[in-house]
Amino acid sequence: MKKLIALVLSLAMVLSLVACGGTPKEDVAILYTNDVHTYIDNPISYDVIAAVKEELKAQYKNVLLVDAGDHSQGTVYGSMDFGETIIELMNAAGYDVATLGNHEFDYSMEGTMDIIEWAEFPYVSANFYKLENGQRTENVLDSYKIFEIGGQKIAFVGATTPESFTKSTPAYFQNEDGEYIYGISGGDNGEDLQADVQKAIDEAKKAGATKVIVLGHLGDDPASMPWTSEETIAKINGLDAFIDGHSHSTVEGKKVADKDGKEVLLTQTGEYFDRMGLMVITAEGEIKTDFIEYEEILEKVKDENGNVKLDDKGEEIEEVVGYKLVSELYTGAQWPVFEDVKELKDGWIKEINDELGAIIGKTALVFDNYDADGNRLVRKQETNTGDFAADALYYLFDDMDLDVDVAIMNGGGVRNKALTGDFSFLTAKEIHTFGNVACLQIISGQQLLDALEWGAQSVGVGESGGFLHVAGVTYTVDSSIPSTVQKDDKGVWTGGPTGEYRVKDVKVYNKDTNAYEDLDLAAQYSMAGSNYTLRDLGDGFAMFDGAINVVDYVMVDYMVLANYIMGFENGEIGATNSPLLTAYPNMLLDYGTVNGSGRIVIK
Repeated sequence: MKKLIALVLSLAMVLSLVACGGTPKEDVAILYTNDVHTYIDNPISYDVIAAVKEELKAQYKNVLLVDAGDHSQGTVYGSMDFGETIIELMNAAGYDVATLGNHEFDYSMEGTMDIIEWAEFPYVSANFYKLENGQRTENVLDSYKIFEIGGQKIAFVGATTPESFTKSTPAYFQNEDGEYIYGISGGDNGEDLQADVQKAIDEAKKAGATKVIVLGHLGDDPASMPWTSEETIAKINGLDAFIDGHSHSTVEGKKVADKDGKEVLLTQTGEYFDRMGLMVITAEGEIKTDFIEYEEILEKVKDENGNVKLDDKGEEIEEVVGYKLVSELYTGAQWPVFEDVKELKDGWIKEINDELGAIIGKTALVFDNYDADGNRLVRKQETNTGDFAADALYYLFDDMDLDVDVAIMNGGGVRNKALTGDFSFLTAKEIHTFGNVACLQIISGQQLLDALEWGAQSVGVGESGGFLHVAGVTYTVDSSIPSTVQKDDKGVWTGGPTGEYRVKDVKVYNKDTNAYEDLDLAAQYSMAGSNYTLRDLGDGFAMFDGAINVVDYVMVDYMVLANYIMGFENGEIGATNSPLLTAYPNMLLDYGTVNGSGRIVIK
């Protein structure tokens, strides 16, 4: 109940910014979410959203609920049934429209189409299309959806990031012959994406739209250039607002000029249900945004003892939230919790936790991918969890008595925050959420160098999900050397750097000499990894074409971790007690700090 109270307090404070008196208006309220990534066990979840949407109707007659992508994948609660229960929850919560994030493609194209079919709300995307003989044909989805509500016609135009090719799995967009049969427009300078969005805006206006909002999954991360939301806004016109996702940014309401100089309101709620967004389009046409948060507002209504302020400070509560809402909550009036949504959510969480909750190990260490200030590290430098994941792949094949020289793990595949104490299968699923499977290939030294160079392309500039954590390898990245790796218009590797390699001093552990030795570009090495990276062009890794498959689809990613955890004596994970060190005592392996073992040096 406290969770819901805090949300109401926050909600009503927001409403005080955009409404008067709490009486129904012809204004339109739009609740929005993005990058939920199936974190349904957070204080804000789909049952709470359903209740907030319903309560908003006491303030506004016209309420819409929309999502800007990446809602079906992220934790075990999504991956265990390929997003089906998540879509059921979104249906029950009353979503009106959504767009596809790149992670809606993670369960294969068939899985994407299942998600679209399961949804009782429409998906929109102006730039996701079919290909036939290399030529673009019709769009897969409608480009926009118009809602006639509150005397207005509000159009939502969908925009899907072209990074979906590499941040999901490029092979999913191809047929069995490796030919692309689906496309997502982007363009070298973003012009194709911008043209598709502009076309949809123009068509929506021609159909009578009085307000046009892009519901996009583009983000504002410089690493996503030239396809960011701000770049797109700057090259189009006719847009009123942009509800964004993808970069996990917290943008309450930023004004960005379009190509005609008109200000467009850009907003994004961050990630993982940390907050909801509330946009209000007034009857006069003004657009305002604010956030509905949990912790921040809860703190504002506590007294010095940490208790929620009640009657003795009623004036302050009334000023913040309006007397009627608070008095009803504290006098026992029933808040409209949607029990069907809550029962579905709680039942699914219990089922998964029961299935995967068995304890398989423990640690006094903290395995993390973030620094003390909350900055994500795993996509731009080594972390102890990245090391652990790469070591788990190495251990898997070594324990199978197969030759393995190297293991790689892309930083985008390592998803956890701080983990310590008991480790279960569920804990392993917090680290690896995708359901990728382990493979072993024979590659050349040149292919390994090109892979490390590709993974290091954003070091010193920004993040990259393709940043490679390694086992059995050490290397240095000289970030003063600009990256000149070659790529196609989909962000897939086509060749090594046209200039100097920024990856230097690569050494591979030799099990016979128990020492790290210089990489031989002409030699062959056995490399462990996931199908995502080695087989399916994930993160754009295409340099492994021609590699020899030794064995593939051996074990799903979280079970690879579980297998490694159970390899520690009594399942007790210490900084330097890995079973790998027992076999290979000179390997560089120490999980003692978040910054890892020192396998990757960045200058």
